[in-house]
Amino acid sequence: MGQKIHPVGFRLSVLRNWSSKWYANSKNFPGMLQEDVKVREFLKQKLAHAAVGRIVIERPTKNAKITINSARPGVVNGKNGEDIESLKGQLQKMLGVPVHINIEEIRKPELDAQLISDSIAQQLQKRIMFRRAMKRAITNAMRLGAQGIKIMSAGRLNGIEIARTEWYREGRVPLHTLRADIDYGTSEAKTTYGVIGIKVWVFKGEIMSKHEQPLAAVQAALEVPKLEEPAPSKPKAAPKKALPRKPAAPKKRRSGEKHVATS
Repeated sequence: MGQKIHPVGFRLSVLRNWSSKWYANSKNFPGMLQEDVKVREFLKQKLAHAAVGRIVIERPTKNAKITINSARPGVVNGKNGEDIESLKGQLQKMLGVPVHINIEEIRKPELDAQLISDSIAQQLQKRIMFRRAMKRAITNAMRLGAQGIKIMSAGRLNGIEIARTEWYREGRVPLHTLRADIDYGTSEAKTTYGVIGIKVWVFKGEIMSKHEQPLAAVQAALEVPKLEEPAPSKPKAAPKKALPRKPAAPKKRRSGEKHVATS
């Protein structure tokens, strides 16, 4: 199941949150959903060179709030904020309500799955070899702290007549583990030979709840500490016996000396 299902939808309400946050009745739901799809397609096309990742749409009462995650927030804002104002006006015409736009910077674009797939798609459209583009993206992601990454490309790779699928993986990508923080992104490269699809999975590590502890820590806490045995002491050496002193030899008298006896 973990190999087939969408990694983000599989982890909703566990690690991930929804990209559209609003409530609607059965009558208004289809129209609002179509508006969200059109807004995302419009922003992706309008900000194609701004490295846009996730787009979150919130709809309070008679209002709309759009959060754009971008690796190049300066390109989105434009000079003196002119581009963001024109963008806001176009979105208000599409939605028919006042729109507030927030821009959040992506600190490490090499670890964002959507930006990685968009980058590979742009390279394929520039006729760069797909293997080189995929391996370069894997190297950059692992260098910046990813614990695992998998990239898959499908289509007429290098212009061959029969379409095929190739993928590369480095590190761990546990798709079936719910607490695994896995980012997922897809893109399409429209080449002269046809459309090439790119999928990217990035594993950033496991997220533990406050009540959970790593298995190694639990086992270490349950283990009874072993008492250290004292080191064997060295046997004491027997005291040396004092040897009897030899009596001092009498001094020889020199010639001419007299012996004086004292009483």
